[in-house]
Amino acid sequence: MSLFKAREWWSTVVGNKEEFDQGCLCVANVDNSSSAQDKIIVGSYMGSLRIYNPHPIKPGDAMQAEDLLLEVQLSEPILQVEVGKFVSGTELLHLAVLHCKKLCVYAVSGSLGNIEHGNQYQLKHMYEHNLQRTAFNMTYGPFGGIKGRDLICIQSVDGMLMLFEQESYSFGRFLPGFLLPGPLTYSSRTDSFITVSSCQQVESYKYQVLAFAKDADMQEAEQQKLGSGKRLVVDWVLNIGEQALDICVVSFNQLVSSVFVLGERNFFCLKDNGQIRFIKKLDCSPSCFLPYSVSGTVVNTLIGNHNNILHVYQDVTLKWAAQLPHIPVVVRVGKLQNLKGVIVTLSESGHLQCSYLGTDPSLFQAPKVEARDINYEEFDAEINKLQKIIKEARRIKDILPKSEKNEDFALVVTVLPDLDSVTQAIDSEVRAEVVPSVTIKITVESRLLTLTKLSVCVQPPLALTQDKFILELESSVPKTVVLSAFLKGNSPPADMEGSALASYSTPTGAPRVAQCKFRLPLRLVGFPAQPSKTANHKLTIDTNKPPVSLVTLFPDFADQADEDQLNALGFQLLAGSKVTLLASKTSQRYRIQSEQLEDIWLITKELTLRLDEHFRKQNCKDFACSFSGPIPLQEYFEIIDHHFELRLNAAKYEQLLSERAIQFRAIERRLLARFKDKTPAPLQHLDTLLEGTYRQVIALADAAEENQAKLFQAFTKLKSVTQLVILLVSLWQKLSADQVAILEATFLPLTQDTQEMGWEESVDASISHLLKTCLSKSSKDHALAFSNQLCIPKDTNRLKKHITLLYDRLAKGGRMSLNTDLDAQQTTVLSGGCATIPESELEERPTLQHSTAIVNHQHLTKQVTEPERIWIEAKSDLPQDGLQEAEKP
Repeated sequence: MSLFKAREWWSTVVGNKEEFDQGCLCVANVDNSSSAQDKIIVGSYMGSLRIYNPHPIKPGDAMQAEDLLLEVQLSEPILQVEVGKFVSGTELLHLAVLHCKKLCVYAVSGSLGNIEHGNQYQLKHMYEHNLQRTAFNMTYGPFGGIKGRDLICIQSVDGMLMLFEQESYSFGRFLPGFLLPGPLTYSSRTDSFITVSSCQQVESYKYQVLAFAKDADMQEAEQQKLGSGKRLVVDWVLNIGEQALDICVVSFNQLVSSVFVLGERNFFCLKDNGQIRFIKKLDCSPSCFLPYSVSGTVVNTLIGNHNNILHVYQDVTLKWAAQLPHIPVVVRVGKLQNLKGVIVTLSESGHLQCSYLGTDPSLFQAPKVEARDINYEEFDAEINKLQKIIKEARRIKDILPKSEKNEDFALVVTVLPDLDSVTQAIDSEVRAEVVPSVTIKITVESRLLTLTKLSVCVQPPLALTQDKFILELESSVPKTVVLSAFLKGNSPPADMEGSALASYSTPTGAPRVAQCKFRLPLRLVGFPAQPSKTANHKLTIDTNKPPVSLVTLFPDFADQADEDQLNALGFQLLAGSKVTLLASKTSQRYRIQSEQLEDIWLITKELTLRLDEHFRKQNCKDFACSFSGPIPLQEYFEIIDHHFELRLNAAKYEQLLSERAIQFRAIERRLLARFKDKTPAPLQHLDTLLEGTYRQVIALADAAEENQAKLFQAFTKLKSVTQLVILLVSLWQKLSADQVAILEATFLPLTQDTQEMGWEESVDASISHLLKTCLSKSSKDHALAFSNQLCIPKDTNRLKKHITLLYDRLAKGGRMSLNTDLDAQQTTVLSGGCATIPESELEERPTLQHSTAIVNHQHLTKQVTEPERIWIEAKSDLPQDGLQEAEKP
């Protein structure tokens, strides 16, 4: 239980599913009792009027029946209730009830009961005013300095102030420049009305100025046009820069008064002439407030917020904070049952509570601890056990412990082996007659009654017909959802994997997440084609097992009756080029070739996966793939440069759009000034300049949108080639799964490329960290200063140099590790037979833009050739005779 909590003195729930707002609560001695005890008056938007006289109860007990003095159902919704001297000839307090089209004044009186049911209260109708306009709120006070009675001012929705002198209508005035009504109050010291306009300005109007201003009747509109009467002039104006929730005036005496305004983010205190006394910035969004004076010299302010907290401020100092069980929409302070300072709060749903600020004494006393001897042997054994657990956790480096399999919830994803007979592709950008789609079935089963949110995700340019589901699961009754996946963008995807994520809650309320990954078929993005003998890009994958027939590996792309497809197979990507796969008859090698380097990735990945699956079914545990050819760094650098150039173009388009937009707005302002001028001046071709600027803005926006589409395709190609390079390096250096995971985290840190965080600067920072730590040659590299600020670089020379250095260090025996102990890493690497890496000429000079770095498993060489003559094959590639036999049609 929180210590700082509003202690409940009395509470109840008003009505049943009724709504309440700011003006629906009033605390006053409405029945004019001799004890001067306040009563609580509550009116609702359903038209119910209730009066309570609360008595203290124990926390958790229900309200007593005698606490409700009166309950009356009125014919119209109640907007506001106020208590004041509203009847002429007497100074007794009466109740004013404001409806949408009517103002009613009642007298509340009670009579002693002759039986055990107690006193009886009744509501006597004194008078009413039918309003010609829809009312919004009202205020009251001794307008014009009158004594012994209160006058009422009602603000309508269309901005008219209607003043009533008790039983008679006095006059009405429209507020100048009115748009929307705001809070309204009256200051008796300055005899003025203060409101907050829709222009976020606090405005003050003198009562005398309102009385002598023009009449607001519609029939005198012609007289107003002729200038009869005085113009309504504001007394003072203060711009507070935000909308106001409520406004209140507190007077210490006839010489000092303050105007308090509660904004959406700040709390203002003003002098009665509009000058600012202080401003307090609020930490939470407020819902209501009440300034009140206790000693006559200091003003305290109660502020309720949407975090169920009631703050007590003394000027700008927070004196107390108390927790409430609801969000208050109105707060009042009154004297109930001879207890002064009772805080009365009302919520939007009718939770009415009387509370006080304080603390309850704790009656719990901690028992005395029995003295006992310490067993040091048990303590040592426990400490040793805990130290072993800590050491094991540091070694494993798992943030969360591995939990057991959840048997209460099951998530199964099934991708159908065949494509849909009728495609489900929607709005696909692929230039093909028919864009295929594949059906995915997701089955969810739970032993618990739970509401499950299911999300399915695939990497663009792949798309789904539906990616979000809400399932109401019954106990042990499985539910299945069906959706389709297809290629939407006009470029080959970088990844064919997807994931399904189900979020649910246990009976105890703990959130849980179940995830299941799936892989889409290759036929979704390509179809069989004739093999091609020539290609710009080639690479060779070596294996340690006899070659497998391509018909066996790719039955979905091969014809069983065609014997030529045993060693040569063609793949035509829907949004890419043709890829040819060749299997050697005399050696254990496979060659993949294509006109585009990024298109090789999908076939290479699929080949390694299907080879692993094929030999795993044959219980062959020592199968391994390897790569002995050079890494295609030069082609990789060209794709990086193309992606970086599109990023620079996007930044230029953004800058040009900003400049043209500023120019367009400046021309608009000048044109508006010319049009509003009473003495028209020539436009001086401003309209022509405006039209030209508009066309430039449209053209730049179209160019930026086209560049964004190209940037997305370039980033997809970059991810494909990056994954291909990572795969080749892992096969070349025989890296472990942990090493490959580090490479993937280094080169693929982003799933989406943005102008704020781009691929180039992120990868450069990751590689720089590896070069400083686990791949450093000596302790000098530990002190290298790298940029800590990730911003778009001027060029890609630095990035390409660091990538070349990374592969150079890997070629010389360097290994990656997440261990932060640099000395231990170097000792481990050197003890494994790898000497200190010497300096190379490549590390001393930056890589030239047209240079090609070819990495081999034995040495590192540097060649400068034309890009179109670079081949991804080593001298130890397939023999010519075997290749010729494989390439025969």
